[in-house]
Amino acid sequence: MAVDYAVIVLYLAGMLAMGWWGMRRAKSKSEFLVAGRRLGPGMYSGTMAAIVLGGASTIGGVGLGYTHGLSGAWMVVTIGFGLLALSLFFSARIARLKVYTVSEMLDLRYGGRAGVISGVVMWAYTLMLAVTSTIAYATIFDVLFDLPRWVAIVIGGSIVVAYSALGGMWSITLTDMVQFVVKTIGVLLLLLPIAVVKAGGWAEMKAQLPADYFAPLGIGGQTIFTYVLIYTFGMLIGQDIWQRVFTAKDDKVARWGGTVAGTYCLAYAVAGAVIGTAAKVLYPDLGSPDDAFATIVTDELPVGVRGLVLAAALAAVMSTSSGALIACATVANNDIWSRLKGAVKGEPGVEAVERDEVKDNRAFILLMGVAVVLIAIALNNVVEALTVAYNLLVGGLLVPILGGLLWKRGTVYGALAAVAVGGLTVVGLMAAFGVLATEPIYYGLLASLAAYLVVSLATPPTDPAVLAAWKERLAGRAPQDAETGEAAAATS
Repeated sequence: MAVDYAVIVLYLAGMLAMGWWGMRRAKSKSEFLVAGRRLGPGMYSGTMAAIVLGGASTIGGVGLGYTHGLSGAWMVVTIGFGLLALSLFFSARIARLKVYTVSEMLDLRYGGRAGVISGVVMWAYTLMLAVTSTIAYATIFDVLFDLPRWVAIVIGGSIVVAYSALGGMWSITLTDMVQFVVKTIGVLLLLLPIAVVKAGGWAEMKAQLPADYFAPLGIGGQTIFTYVLIYTFGMLIGQDIWQRVFTAKDDKVARWGGTVAGTYCLAYAVAGAVIGTAAKVLYPDLGSPDDAFATIVTDELPVGVRGLVLAAALAAVMSTSSGALIACATVANNDIWSRLKGAVKGEPGVEAVERDEVKDNRAFILLMGVAVVLIAIALNNVVEALTVAYNLLVGGLLVPILGGLLWKRGTVYGALAAVAVGGLTVVGLMAAFGVLATEPIYYGLLASLAAYLVVSLATPPTDPAVLAAWKERLAGRAPQDAETGEAAAATS
């Protein structure tokens, strides 16, 4: 394993070096949080694909393939569908807004007062997303170094927190590009063909496994529909995804670069399912489906290649973890702390120009990073934590966000009602039916939509001046800050 260890250590050292290099570029809020809004199509596509394809898509995708065969691809396929829908139908408008967070978009559209409550929901989602990604380090480092779970989490989490805090989005962008290349080589070009060959080829796999392993809908229609509700819709509204859209140089890059990334996700989904199916042939009696990835890598790949593929798994986890971490810190600082601090001072929505915003955002990444590592050590059930996060996000925020983009009659009171009713319904039904039940997201979305429509129609329309300013921003005519050249912050 010495060669494999060397590959992993070099990879981790490279991530820290990228963080240090990114620190030299992140001199303003725009550079630190959204990479100066100047990524071209190649870098944008690679980083977007890297953030959406994390440990769940890699280790979990292979595990679903082990359990369900080719239909195990559906979870990652729905992620790809969500990214395609976001890129083709919404990303251009989102990029032209020139904001930093989803809550700023809601304030712009509805005229204020929606930011803090939506920020709290989004913060909870990004925090739990970062936690679940961080927990995945334990699986990979256990295979590599046989470390205790908490030590693995501390090592992996510390590296991600370090390079994220050093250079912000520039560091994360640079590391994500490396991670994208490593994942492509490790999973698609090496592990996929080797796994199929080791399993005896496609014909032998079909001979060894039941026919439903090769049925496109074998996982079940209800499961696929639930994946669409949670992951496809989740891709449309997550702060971690929107913050990458904000990095695009222009709306064309956001649209077509995201389309390329979404298409890549579909190929990655199929690859994971095929690898899992091959693992079922080779190891029919594994204790847990999630062990399929590590087992086939450890037992079937040659020295050096094994280290690269494990680095690919580590890359998948780190890209999602760092993206969720900076999103969590951005929301905590810009949507919650700054607004509450301004309200106490009697200056709601006014940014304190004199403070060092890069320094503040860096401090929040460190603070959120410590919280994420501690929660990850204490938490055991990753699937339940991730389900709670996505249920709250989709149940509480999908309707007011898409409603704001598509329906001009929606009001701030309708948006607030949708967030509150949808969120409370999801929480109540998770308590009644269980965290992994499908009822919470189904009825939570319906309740949120009903509240949004009824309250919006029962309250006065949004101020025409607010809607006019919103249309100007959607058209790309954002007010410019004299110092940074970026869009002025949203006012409440």
